[in-house]
Amino acid sequence: MTHRFLLPESSPDGISNVEPVVELWSLRFLVNLELHRYLIKPSGWASDLISQALALPDLRLPGAPRALTVEFDIEEDDATEATDRLFDTRSARTLLKERLAAVETNPLAANAPAVVAQNIGKLQALVGLTDVESRILMFAVLVHTDRVLDKLSDWIGELTSAGLYYALGAVLGIDEQAVRRALSPQGTLARSGLLNVDRKQRWTLAAKLDLLSSEFADRIVSDAVDTLELLRGLVALASPPTLTLTDFSHVEQQVSLICAWLKRASLTQRRGVNILVHGAPGTGKTELTRVLARAMQLSLYEVTGENADGDAVPGAQRLRAFRASQAFFAERRALMVLDEAEDVFTSGEPGERSVAQAHKAWLNRALEENPVPTLWLSNSVGGIDPAFVRRFDLVLNLPVPPARVRTRIISRACENRVSEASLHRLSAHPALTPGVVARAAQVLHHVADDWTPQSFGDALERIVNDTLEAQGHTPLALHGAPDVTGGFDPCLVSVDVDLAVLAQNIASTRSARLCLYGPPGTGKTAFGTWLAQEIQCPLLLRRASDMISPYVGETEQNIAHVFREAARERALLLIDEADSFLRERATSQHSWEVTAVNEMLTQIEYFDGVLVMSTNLLGSLDEAALRRFDAKLRFGYLKPTQAAAFFARRCEALGLAAPDAAIDRVLSRLAALTPGDFAAVIRRHRFHPLKSALEFAEALESECSSRQRGSAPIGFLR
Repeated sequence: MTHRFLLPESSPDGISNVEPVVELWSLRFLVNLELHRYLIKPSGWASDLISQALALPDLRLPGAPRALTVEFDIEEDDATEATDRLFDTRSARTLLKERLAAVETNPLAANAPAVVAQNIGKLQALVGLTDVESRILMFAVLVHTDRVLDKLSDWIGELTSAGLYYALGAVLGIDEQAVRRALSPQGTLARSGLLNVDRKQRWTLAAKLDLLSSEFADRIVSDAVDTLELLRGLVALASPPTLTLTDFSHVEQQVSLICAWLKRASLTQRRGVNILVHGAPGTGKTELTRVLARAMQLSLYEVTGENADGDAVPGAQRLRAFRASQAFFAERRALMVLDEAEDVFTSGEPGERSVAQAHKAWLNRALEENPVPTLWLSNSVGGIDPAFVRRFDLVLNLPVPPARVRTRIISRACENRVSEASLHRLSAHPALTPGVVARAAQVLHHVADDWTPQSFGDALERIVNDTLEAQGHTPLALHGAPDVTGGFDPCLVSVDVDLAVLAQNIASTRSARLCLYGPPGTGKTAFGTWLAQEIQCPLLLRRASDMISPYVGETEQNIAHVFREAARERALLLIDEADSFLRERATSQHSWEVTAVNEMLTQIEYFDGVLVMSTNLLGSLDEAALRRFDAKLRFGYLKPTQAAAFFARRCEALGLAAPDAAIDRVLSRLAALTPGDFAAVIRRHRFHPLKSALEFAEALESECSSRQRGSAPIGFLR
């Protein structure tokens, strides 16, 4: 058969085109690991890249053409013998051995390139690497950046860990046992996160040596860089805070304790200081860390969640960045923060181990020995192994700030460009975090230069409502809605208690449990709002929809959270639709209904603030619940004198003529009239203006006619 061989152009003899250390390692690859069998072929040098880089001479026999295609009519077994006449393979092997022997005597061959040596030297001093560890790290950097070394490492093929140790020992001229110690999980290279070895699978040599990041090697060989630059894309110096300690007054005691603990740890250089801060997104966890760092005059470094390209950084790599930063900043007055810690502590799929569980031994040791105090931030702690939680010095649950704090933060974020009404609605929403408002306001600041406070507020509320809806929360309209009836007047509600005297007594004790019951629209919720103003107490309004969850156990958690929030804010807690939680347990059809009632009863029992619960269905409440209330106030339909007074005030506010005898006759027929009926008619008046007091009265009659037809008038308690 006929064989064709294309002989390569010969390379001129001369000096190697690579760094001396790369030449040394390349020749050791070829000779000590016998990779010459891949380079020396019957047709010549098999790799132009390597032959030209090492300036290997042309070893073809005299008389062979420079670029000759030779044809042989010989059998397959004779091909090698024929082509050996064209390339002196024996001399090629001898040449490589002689070149290696000569390079071994060159003192410059052991030196790394100047920039690499400078950067590796910094790391050696900073992290405390031994000479062997530094040598291995330098090799790993160069094998990831030099084409010749990369090519040769591929020729070795896939390696076990034992094969890796042998290969590194042969190429670097280091005892194999010393290589094993340097690359052990307990070694400085692994503990610092600079260099790991994948011991589970067979990979090529370069792939087995897993550096801190894909950009790390490039930065080491490019230019002299500082420590933080080596971690770029993984760790960043935190931005200045936009909030202050006063914005966290709702967790003042916990924050004071954290400050004292961090200050003590910084002064004594205590190891193993870790604090877990968890709470819903947007509650200010990141801002709190920045505020703490500024208060204690410490540098704050954040382990980033995304790289320079904007791509998410996997949890395993973020944990390595944390390990590296602990080594890099051990001697600095600094704090570390690792946001979205749930990526490290929780798994993505059921049955799958989390990053923390996969590195449990190391992480447990790190939580006990890390030299730089660290704040771990998480949106949730539900999936974190309790074994990890118990290793944190302090655990802070950062809730949504109370209304008084939200008002201040939102006003500042909006640069005082919103109306008082919008500010009230925004701050009154129990689930609206400052982070959501701040992001929406940032958008509007760039597009709304000439807007009035009203238009700015309207646009802001639209953006916020869309976000709330996407998060599964109720819109702003259901929280802090304006009162169109002209305000609450205790004289214009039908109840058998002097509400003004009741408010005075509650103001002095700051403790009460009231159950308000009666038909819808009779003023129960309005009374709760008025009472909070009278006793000068923040109002925390919660509806059943704010607490009921379709997931087992979450309703009870929400109930407990609401009572904790009220206690923390020292607020009047007003719970609407209380019958949703206090139904008679004997009639419950599901176990979760019973547990929700039990949780509510327990919270009521131990709550020592002011609690107001309203219901339209007193008869359905559990007997145990009724016993827990200090007073049960029945709100009924307006009495004739109250209805007349209410009507006269609203006519004056609407600019309508004073009522006359004909109107009194209409009002006298309305035995089931409520303040809620007035509110409904007045809201419609904004779109279909009332032309006269008589039309106003007829509209009220129409509003409550269905109730009067459906049932007999309900009498009043006397």
